[in-house]
Amino acid sequence: MQYRHDAIYASRRSPVFARNLVATSQPLATQAGLRMLHQGGNALDAALAAAIALTVVEPTGNGIGSDAFCILWHEGQLHGLNASGRSPAGWTPERFAQHSAFPHRGWDTVTVPGAVSAWVELSRRFGRLPFARLFEPAIGYAEEGFLVSPVIAELWRRGAAELKTQPGFAATFMPDGRTPAAGELFRAPGHARTLRLIAETRGEAFYRGELAHRIADFARQHGAALDESDLAEHSTDWCGTIRQDFGGASLHEIPPNGQGIAALMALGILRSTGLADLPADSPDALHLQIEAMKLAFADVYAYAADLRYMTKVTHDHLLDPAYLASRAALIDRRRAQVFGHGAPNEGGTVCLATGDADGMMVSYIQSNYSGFGSGVVVPETGISLQNRGYGFTLAEGHPNQVGPRKRPFNTIIPGFVMQDGAPLMAFGFMGGPIQAQGHVQVLVRTQLWGQDPQTAVDAPRWRHVAGLQVAVETAFPAAVLGELEARGHELVREPPDSAFGFGGAQLVRRIDGGYVGGSDPRKDGHAGGF
Repeated sequence: MQYRHDAIYASRRSPVFARNLVATSQPLATQAGLRMLHQGGNALDAALAAAIALTVVEPTGNGIGSDAFCILWHEGQLHGLNASGRSPAGWTPERFAQHSAFPHRGWDTVTVPGAVSAWVELSRRFGRLPFARLFEPAIGYAEEGFLVSPVIAELWRRGAAELKTQPGFAATFMPDGRTPAAGELFRAPGHARTLRLIAETRGEAFYRGELAHRIADFARQHGAALDESDLAEHSTDWCGTIRQDFGGASLHEIPPNGQGIAALMALGILRSTGLADLPADSPDALHLQIEAMKLAFADVYAYAADLRYMTKVTHDHLLDPAYLASRAALIDRRRAQVFGHGAPNEGGTVCLATGDADGMMVSYIQSNYSGFGSGVVVPETGISLQNRGYGFTLAEGHPNQVGPRKRPFNTIIPGFVMQDGAPLMAFGFMGGPIQAQGHVQVLVRTQLWGQDPQTAVDAPRWRHVAGLQVAVETAFPAAVLGELEARGHELVREPPDSAFGFGGAQLVRRIDGGYVGGSDPRKDGHAGGF
């Protein structure tokens, strides 16, 4: 593809071109990945070393107690891994009957963490380097300390203000009674010991050994349901991918319980709108994308869940081309609307991307969900536990209703683009609901309007919030935003680096002879290669 350069957005960096490339949300994690490539590892080794390092250097978005998903291309085949965890066996609807809404923080949001199992399974099947070597950079950062980056320091401060009273939080993340400032050295010796145990036992200590017992004991001390059997029963799934053709390529996502299907549905809806004929960043183009996204989310929030429970409406129903065309027909080009769900069967996240000179490409994402997750940290281990249980609903009969040993609806989604049977781009977004919306915006920019990865992530973004409310970055021209408001969109103007509501993005796109990468300045992101 010949990239167009007529769109110029504010940016701190140029695209990175290399034969081997790593793009992450934190420069130290990028260095960890590149170190594995220099030692003879492949793109998967680089991705895992970066992911493990991110649990240390970006604790606001992920940790050892995260969930994870991955899509990777290797030797002519695309693979999808779902390593999200399931709820404890004791999580019956009756346990939450006294709640009017699902808890957001604390032990009653903690499902079984899946990230460690992703590291183990991906390395076993595709890794080239010894498993323990992948942990060396992270252990070094934890033991010797690392200098906290500016965006992470601010997110750390905000998270601590809310979570300092959660079990184990202050002792781990506020050891001197405060959070670290930007540029301050921070050490995490307990985190280092835990990573060593995981490396030495290939994850057994986390799910069936010493660390599992420490997690379960701490849960019992606080009346939580999570126990040793829940951890021991955890398993990952090689689930493949689901896809949507768009702009001469195909976007692949992990099937539900993730929200990736929302991006596929929105793109399927946009195929019927003539979007390709509109200028990038025009009010007409933005309006169509926002309305398509709202239609997709209306269905996803009604039907998406653990696949075992999507019995009445399946992902095939939701992706049916005729159904998506019927949804597109509901869009009024001059007026914003609030949409209900259709009837398709009738009638604090980190992401990274890597590519190596042999052609392997990896899109990987892991997350604690909200910043610092549940806020619960197992003492002296560095294990901060996610709050993925918050993705459940309490609505009786909903396929995503809370229940025992069940995966909740999950926001984290790796993205992967194929073209003519070959891998084209591995990418991902951070930030809850922005992720599916970001996937749509990047695909539109790269596939319809020919923008290179760095330009696509530098471009201003929008995010549907609820109803007619849409958050927009202030970098959009005032005249464009005024036209959107004239159509009924209720805009909330936000600087890209203030609310952190527009996520961050990492992209690695294949070109002749290597890759071009884009990394988002909104999240201290960094791409590097050789």
